[in-house]
Amino acid sequence: MSDTPSTAGAWRAVLADDERLMREQLRARLAEVWPELEIVAEAKNGAEALALVREHRPDLVLLDIRMPGMTGIEAAREIVQLGDDDWDGCEIVFITAYDEYAVEAFEQGAVDYVLKPAERERLALTVARLQRRLAQRRDSLPAPAGQPGTLPASADERRALPLQQLLHQLTQRLNPGATAPSYLRWIQATVGQQIQMIAVEEVLFFISDEKYTRVQTATIEALIRKPIKELVDELDPQLFWQIHRSTLVNAKAIAGVSRDLRGRQLVAVKGHPEKLEVSRSYAQLFKGM
Repeated sequence: MSDTPSTAGAWRAVLADDERLMREQLRARLAEVWPELEIVAEAKNGAEALALVREHRPDLVLLDIRMPGMTGIEAAREIVQLGDDDWDGCEIVFITAYDEYAVEAFEQGAVDYVLKPAERERLALTVARLQRRLAQRRDSLPAPAGQPGTLPASADERRALPLQQLLHQLTQRLNPGATAPSYLRWIQATVGQQIQMIAVEEVLFFISDEKYTRVQTATIEALIRKPIKELVDELDPQLFWQIHRSTLVNAKAIAGVSRDLRGRQLVAVKGHPEKLEVSRSYAQLFKGM
């Protein structure tokens, strides 16, 4: 990767829209309301955007919803799975010309949106929200809630819809004739020396390493050879929430959320002693907790 994540004082973005004039207009408007933001690269489609995000590791990516080839929503699915020890992903902003019905979904989720054409006043509101969220991301070791160093929650920072659930909803709303997805009901996993069928609803959480994904139920620990980025699209997003690029948790199994001494959010799981770390990319899920 050619670039490194941003340092204090500099915000960096990738802009993706298949219309050159729209990119130019948005770049100009952003320069007016957010002069500190640097557009490090521009893309004409989702595939280019994904490659540029991998290369530059920006703080945010602005994605037109409808682009040739890979759409903005498809690119977002891939982008949210990126990240490493030095870069914890980026904020996502959708560029849309759609009506209020589609915009309702954005209002519920952990992403922002820009309406076409980009009006200065409305863009300024989006920028203010983004700046706040990026500042919270940059504070990699936030103080526990209520202690100095934390930012007070604002009215638009209630618990957000899980990102993968939002992306599924957007796909359905923008393609109302599309066939409803069929989600996994059973997992075939290795338990010791045996292959066992596990009902998906019984799984408390999935955690991946480089080669395997651990499947944890209240009584069984099993392994499968399938990464989280594939499981995300195969599991019901209303049941399984992604809280880390390597972790999916059964929403019904969440007992509570706390912070450790370093300020990290930890999810307690019903029927299991292990606590699951929430990465900064998914901290919006539990803003109201």
